[in-house]
Amino acid sequence: MSPGLRIKILQTPIDALTMEETLEIIDRAIVDRRLVRHACVNAAVLVAMLKDPQLQKSVVSCDIINADGKSVVWASWFLGKPLPERVAGPDLMHEVVKLAFHKGYRIFLLGAREEVVNKVASEYSSRFSDKIIAGYHHGYFGQDDEEDIVNQIAASQAQILFVAMTSPKKELFLEKYEKQLNVPFIMGVGGSFDIVAGIIKRAPMWMQKSGLEWLYRLLQEPRRMWKRYLVTNSLFIYYVLREKYAF
Repeated sequence: MSPGLRIKILQTPIDALTMEETLEIIDRAIVDRRLVRHACVNAAVLVAMLKDPQLQKSVVSCDIINADGKSVVWASWFLGKPLPERVAGPDLMHEVVKLAFHKGYRIFLLGAREEVVNKVASEYSSRFSDKIIAGYHHGYFGQDDEEDIVNQIAASQAQILFVAMTSPKKELFLEKYEKQLNVPFIMGVGGSFDIVAGIIKRAPMWMQKSGLEWLYRLLQEPRRMWKRYLVTNSLFIYYVLREKYAF
C-alpha cells in the first residue's frame, strides 16, 4: 500500500505526508484490519542504507516512510521535491498513543531493557489508561524465544505494535513474523522508549524546530553519538550535493 505521493532521496522513497495525514492512514488501516508497517528515516538512516542492503530492503518494503529529521526535509527542498513537514518518530508515537486512547485501540510494546519497557507501560497507563496496554516484552530475547513472543503478541489482540529493537534484529524479526503477529499497525520506534521512560531528554522545542536536535543529543551523549552525528551528517551533505549536481 502506498499512501500517495512519494519522493526519493538517496535512493530511498519517502512519503510526502503531514502528521495529520499519516495518522489518518494509520487509523484507516486499523479500522480495516489491513497490515501497515511504518518506518522513519533521518540523515543517519539514509546514509546507513547506502551501505546496508538488508536495512535498505526492510525500510523500502514499509507501507509508510516518514521523514524524521529537519535535515531530510531541508534536503527535499534543496533537491526540488519538497516534503510538507517533518514527522518525527517520537512525536508520531505519542500521537498514535493518543489515537489509541480516543478510539479504544490497544498497544503492545516490544523492545528495550525490561525496566525500560515496564516504565513505558506504566507511564502510558497512568497518563492515559491501562486499557490501552495489551502487553509488553523486553527486546533482549533469542531465536528460541521468538515463537512464544509472537504468540503472545497475536493473543493480545493489539491493534498497534511499537518495536524498539536494534537493527538488523528488528528488521529480521518483523520480516519473518509480521503476518503471524496479527497486528494491523507496526511501527519501529528507535529510542522512543528511552524518551518516554525519562532516560533520554528531547531537545527544547526551539532546537527541534531549527533542526538542532542532533546537537542536543550529541551534548548529552558525546562518546556514543559523535560519529553518528558529525561523520554521518557530513556524509549526508556530501551525498545530497552529489545527487543534486550528479558528480
